[in-house]
Amino acid sequence: MDTPAVFGVSILMSFVAFGLVTKLYIWPRLRKLERDDALLPMVLPHTFRFVGLSFLVPGVVSPSLPPAFANPAAYGDFVAAILAVAATIALARHAPLATALVWLFNVWGTADFLFAFYQGLFGVQLDARTLGAAFFIPTAMVPPLLITHGLIFWLLVRSKP
Repeated sequence: MDTPAVFGVSILMSFVAFGLVTKLYIWPRLRKLERDDALLPMVLPHTFRFVGLSFLVPGVVSPSLPPAFANPAAYGDFVAAILAVAATIALARHAPLATALVWLFNVWGTADFLFAFYQGLFGVQLDARTLGAAFFIPTAMVPPLLITHGLIFWLLVRSKP
């Protein structure tokens, strides 16, 4: 199997696998919780998005990784991580600004992922081999986090259980 096919199948399978985990284990429990209690475990994993900074580290990624992909992906993830930390703290403290911070984080974080996908597919037409060790980020981390973004939007707009 060639590299682009492995890359695409890896992303697809990550969506499928985490979709199943979400359907069978996560959503049945979250939908019974109060909104802020359900939001907290969905926002918390995004505090690890600082890992996206590895797109800037020579030796982790190829020197030929296009900066037009690497820079916005790395810094966009870093901002998302900072916003996720702020939203997590606010949710844990039941702060009045918690919902606003979750909205801000979720819109930013979703837009960051969608821009990275667009930039990789159509902008720079990313060669997955240039990702080097960071190959796991778009294949194993991004799909589950993108699913949690969808769950967060759902939780934000749903009526009270």
